[in-house]
Amino acid sequence: MGFSDKTNGAWRRFLRHGVLAMALVLLSGCANDGMASESGLTPIQKGVASYYSDRFQGRTTASGVPFDQKALTAAHKSLPFGTKVLVTRRDNGRQVEVMINDRGPYVDGRVIDLSKSAARELGMLGRGVAPVELSYVR
Repeated sequence: MGFSDKTNGAWRRFLRHGVLAMALVLLSGCANDGMASESGLTPIQKGVASYYSDRFQGRTTASGVPFDQKALTAAHKSLPFGTKVLVTRRDNGRQVEVMINDRGPYVDGRVIDLSKSAARELGMLGRGVAPVELSYVR
């Protein structure tokens, strides 16, 4: 039992379009909603960022260096000191690269404390907190 040329052509089109549709469905499962991942970096954590109060200026951080509100630094609970992290604000897409030099934050639900300069880059000085995604910088 063979197919006519007309049926055979329709079957080939169906297969070609079906394979293409299946590939798109499978690839869409690999998509990530994080902006940092679009830049080719590996997302490591999502949560809320806050920033240091001015009263910490000049105090010694957990890494032993004095805290500087003008530097692009941050505190994280477990990342090694010296780790560079790209912080992406999830609600506006703004990004800043910071270096981990302290421990914290010590408020539930927060994943990173930023210097005032880093917070300014993300546009979060008014609110004090912002939803973020952290990614390792290569």
